[in-house]
Amino acid sequence: MLTLERARELNDREVTEHHLRLHAKNVMYAMGAMAEHFNADREHWMAVGYLHDYDYEKYPEEHLKHTEAELLSEGVDPADVRAILSHGWGGCTDVEPQTDMEKSLYTVDELTGIIQACARMRPKGIRDLEVKSFIKKFKDKRFAAKCDRELILKGCAMLGMEVSEVAAILIEGMRPYAEDLELLGTDAQ
Repeated sequence: MLTLERARELNDREVTEHHLRLHAKNVMYAMGAMAEHFNADREHWMAVGYLHDYDYEKYPEEHLKHTEAELLSEGVDPADVRAILSHGWGGCTDVEPQTDMEKSLYTVDELTGIIQACARMRPKGIRDLEVKSFIKKFKDKRFAAKCDRELILKGCAMLGMEVSEVAAILIEGMRPYAEDLELLGTDAQ
């Protein structure tokens, strides 16, 4: 089983750009929150979340095409590699999310982008972000326009959850790590 320490070692060797590491952290903490929701191994889900964009910096146009062989050769469990590949389902892979972990990763990868964008605009960042404020921004397709809302809705449907429910879990799960995520808000600068 992939540990957080091993995920950091592997990811940080390949991913050097600050914004990509920050995204990895957002997904990591979000996956920890989803693991708690599903009564699963928090550290394991966080590790998979942190490693999910392993090849993106080197191969942005071929994302996830250079992940499977490399991670398997590094001894990463095939189930964890499959989970990572599944977050690109319908876009850059044909690996359909099946497990709660895979469905969660598929969903939170995009959803954390909107949460992060919401929090960055607020004086107190994620520290006082409420779901209703998130939903207002989620409905505005011009806000964080690169985040695929249809994919998020599809992922939530796979999880059998509403967007507001998943967002509440993620916001609460990310909030304690506001400083690490650079989401303390505009009044903290």
